Amino acid sequence: MEEQRKSGRGSNSAQLRRYNERIVLQILRRAGTASKAELARAVQLTNAAIGAIIHDLHEDGFITEVGKRHDGSRGQPATMLSLAPKGAFSFGVRVDRTSLETVLMDFSGTILDRRIHDRILPAPAEALSILLEDLEALGATLDDTDRARITGIGLAQPFNLGAWLHELGLPEADFKKWDDFDLTHALQDETGLPVFSENDGTAAAVAELFYGVGRQNDNFLYLFLGPAIGGGLILNGDVVRGSSGNAGDVAMVPVPPGKLSTANPPRQAWDLLLARASLVALARHLDPLNFPNMSRKDLQSAFECDDPLALEWLADCVDALAVALRSAFAVLDMPLVLIDSDLGSAFNERFGKALASAVTEAAPESRLSPDILVGSFGHDAGAVGAASLPQFFNFSPRATILTGGKHEGPAGAGSVEERTGFPARAARWGSHLAAPSRT
Repeated sequence: MEEQRKSGRGSNSAQLRRYNERIVLQILRRAGTASKAELARAVQLTNAAIGAIIHDLHEDGFITEVGKRHDGSRGQPATMLSLAPKGAFSFGVRVDRTSLETVLMDFSGTILDRRIHDRILPAPAEALSILLEDLEALGATLDDTDRARITGIGLAQPFNLGAWLHELGLPEADFKKWDDFDLTHALQDETGLPVFSENDGTAAAVAELFYGVGRQNDNFLYLFLGPAIGGGLILNGDVVRGSSGNAGDVAMVPVPPGKLSTANPPRQAWDLLLARASLVALARHLDPLNFPNMSRKDLQSAFECDDPLALEWLADCVDALAVALRSAFAVLDMPLVLIDSDLGSAFNERFGKALASAVTEAAPESRLSPDILVGSFGHDAGAVGAASLPQFFNFSPRATILTGGKHEGPAGAGSVEERTGFPARAARWGSHLAAPSRT
């Protein structure tokens, strides 16, 4: 019995140590740089305890020294620490109805390289072949040492790819074939790497939490305007997934039907937000006969020259979103809404100002409005979000890490390692880090 109690104490101590390591990584991710003393105060540990954690993280290659800080005070200048960009790498795969994108990201959140295919989503077998070729090409840009530090593949895609084609006005193409295809397991089987799959809106919200505005804000609703609108919800610095992984999916919010002549008639007395707030709706309004072939640059150009049709769509989109956000604010009482899109910063600023004005005008008596800010990544949000997933689940100080026991990993990846080391399991482009848990 005494031996069991000792074992329990040791296990709890290891879990707490791992949690504190991840807190240190999170602080460095948010602050950029920090000294040993600043980390000790932030984590509320003794100098000896924080020194041991810093030593281990440095030995493991996750943090690095970046010089001395001379602040004019007495004593030795403080050694400054930061995340080591080569501490870990991850792949991100973004799949949506009109494009395929694959990226390689380092531990600092920098996209090192990418492959993009703007096209209507092909059949699953063809899409898988394209993605595997792109993953292998990106992995080949790393040397053997760096490939051994790949944490996995993050997959961001809309759920139910074969659904809502009427509302979006898209052709049938090969979308229905995706209803019974598991891309997560297919990628894992082919690459040997753990695959972390999330709704594309949730993945983009993780990017903001890990590398963007979320470094200073723990509570926000995130919206991304792509082929259809998507969203994610961050509360208390963690991702809210919901029972089916669809928390924050504002695309399903019912709104009044729009007034655009090019809109498909709604099936009910009301419409879904994704029918009005989508870049597919914009493309269809600009060119009803050729809209599946319009590129992102075509849509950006329409706003750059103040095309009247583009402005008509923007007004209709903002009206629908204002209704949806008032509903969301009534339920969640969130202080901040982040918006981003595939169309870049100039459009996002214009979109954000119009939306903030519409949400404020629609406010009921005695109710304030959330702040509305533009997100950090623009078109890269989905790809950065996808690539953030392996690093989030390997290195985020989630409370579940303190519960002990084994948690189901992505697509059967296994249990959580005792600390962030290198399991023996090999993959095509190197071994992954800790087999992470999923919430």
